[in-house]
Parts: sequence; structure tokens; C-alpha cells
Amino acid sequence: MSLNQLASRLNNIAPFHVMELAKKAAVLEQQGRHIIHMGIGEPDFTAPPAVVEAATRAMADGKMQYTSATGLPQLRQAISEHYRSVYGLEIAPERIVVTAGASAALLLACAALVEKGAQVLMPDPSYPCNRHFVAAFEGQARLIASGPEHRFQLSAQMVREHWDAETRGVLLASPSNPTGTSILPDELRAIVAEVRARGGFTIVDEIYQGLSYEGAPFSALSLGEDVVVINSFSKYFNMTGWRLGWLVLPPALVPQVEKLAQNLFICASSIAQHAGMACFAPESIAIYEERKAEFKRRRDYIVPALESLGFKVPVVPDGAFYVYADCSALSDDADRLTLDMLNEAGVVLVPGLDFGPFTARRYIRLSYATSMENLQEAVARLGAFFANRKAA
Repeated sequence: MSLNQLASRLNNIAPFHVMELAKKAAVLEQQGRHIIHMGIGEPDFTAPPAVVEAATRAMADGKMQYTSATGLPQLRQAISEHYRSVYGLEIAPERIVVTAGASAALLLACAALVEKGAQVLMPDPSYPCNRHFVAAFEGQARLIASGPEHRFQLSAQMVREHWDAETRGVLLASPSNPTGTSILPDELRAIVAEVRARGGFTIVDEIYQGLSYEGAPFSALSLGEDVVVINSFSKYFNMTGWRLGWLVLPPALVPQVEKLAQNLFICASSIAQHAGMACFAPESIAIYEERKAEFKRRRDYIVPALESLGFKVPVVPDGAFYVYADCSALSDDADRLTLDMLNEAGVVLVPGLDFGPFTARRYIRLSYATSMENLQEAVARLGAFFANRKAA
């Protein structure tokens, strides 16, 4: 096939540099190097025993056929009850659509809401795939520079200032990848009000909401039925490879998204759905809460450790398992610095390049989804790395 036969929309999709660094690290490991991975955002924990047992039982019982495109009714009910028990929210199961991971949820939301040429506001920095989901449907992700003074998030004032005739909505993440910061409830309430007043849509990615460490649990779903929320079993529930997520939609949007899901995905994995129901068992939740406490312990270690190395952490992350650190006192090129740290110290961190141009050269992202022993060893290696640079 000739390259000139490819769809032009591919020009709007950039490579994912996180994965490129992971490939370089894999080459070094094949050469016998020991590499500490703090690049890819994947929990180092896996599904608890009850979840694995539920999957095994479903397979043994032959429960492997297609489900409804919106998901197993029992799973939708379990998710609804989770919102009631954790957030005090009454979310009708009929508003919940089970998806093949949060990525499929975002694709379905964008397929339903993003028209050709439509602008969608999102912060810079933000998760790169989110803007590429918009581009896949020929919309335009408009990145708004969002510095530490705004917690690296959009504000209601930014929405007012940047909304124009082509704008159709906003795509937010709280807590965010790459920063681990949340939008404060009052600010999110103001953003939703600004978007609603302009007849736009609000999509909020809450896949890290279960890993929020400060304050009472808060979901954008409390702000009205017109808010579209994305969630996932990958992060809090430690099921990355199972590819299971969900959407919560305005009632009128459910049949439209169901129609899309029927055609694009048929359904999420039936085995994963049966396993997912076991996530909400009390014994599973107890395990998840223990692991959440461990993530917080790691955060509380790594933030001051990074600052002792010369990084600046202008906003302490209140969720997820990332730290977004300013490296400008150590290097004027975050991309080069991360390559040097990989090659010389054997530590994988990610430059800001993936997350938008505003912070590309000054910031690095660290994932603390690894053991405390690995974090401590990484800090020791980086301390030696920077000492050697000063001595050279």
C-alpha cells in the first residue's frame, strides 16, 4: 500500500514518546542492564484473588458469549451502587455504559459529540491520547497553557476567555495524567456552569478518581446529568490488561452511544465484565484501600526526594500516581535529560514532550507506581548521576 493512500487524519496523531522511551529501556535490559521503570502509568499491583477467581469461574461456567453493548446489567448495577456508597450519588444503572477500557469510553464519547472542525478545550499539560481521540473524529483539541498557579488545570476564566464560535466543549481529567492534580470542586462547578451557559458539552476523565488522597470523594457527576464522566477498572482496581471501563451519560445520549458501541465494539470482554463485579466485594475494596494507602506513602516519600535532587514540585499531586516536576534548574532540555538519566543511571522518567508544548522542555513526569525499594534505589542512582554531572 502506498503512503499516499493513508487517511490524512493520521497527520494529526503524534507518536507516544512514553512508549518510545520504554522501547529504548527494553533494549538496555536485553543488554543486561537493570532498569528502574518510572515512566508508564501502570499499577504494580494486579487484580485481587476474588477478581481472578470470578474470571476463572466465568470461564469454567461458559459465560464467554457477547453481552449487551451497554454491558452486563449486574455490572452496571454494581457500578451504580459504588457511586452511592462512595460518593453518595444516585446514578441510574441505565445511564452507565460498560466499555472496553477508558480508551473505548473516550472514543465513544468523542464519536457522539465531536463534529468535524469542532474545537475542544483542554489543558496543556494533558494526557496526549485525549487530544488524539478528538483528532480521530476530525475535531481540534485546543490546548490552553495551564501552569502551576492553576494546578495545571483549566479554570472557568480560561473557558470564558478561549471559547469562540468553533468551540463545542471541554475535555478535562481530574485527577490528571501527567500531573496528579485535581480540579477543586468549586472550580469544576464553575467550569461546568460556563460550558452549560454556552450550550457545550463537558467530558470529565475520572479514571484516577479512586486514587484521590485529600478531602472527601468528589465526582463531577454531582454537578448535573449533562456531565459525561469516564472511568476505568485499570487504575484504582488494578486491571490494566483486562480492558474494562465505563461511561456515565445523560439519559438522552445512552441510545446514541449504545448504537455506536454495537457497531464499533459489540461489547466489552464478557470475562472481564464478570470479573469486574468482584471488584466491588468488601474484601476486594479492603485490598484496594490498602494499596491506595501505599501509593500515598510512596508519594509522600518521592516528592521531597525529588526536591532534594534539585527538581521543583510546584503542586504536590493529590491523586493518581504521578509527580510533575520542574527540571529547569537541572537542564534546559527535559527530553535530553530523560535520555541521559536512562542511559547513565538506568532510570526511566518521561519528558513533558508528550503532554503539550507549554511544559515540554521544563517538566518531567515520574510515575511512583513501583515499589518503595525501587523508588529509593532510583533516588540513589539519580543522586549519583547529578553529582557526576556537577563534577564533570
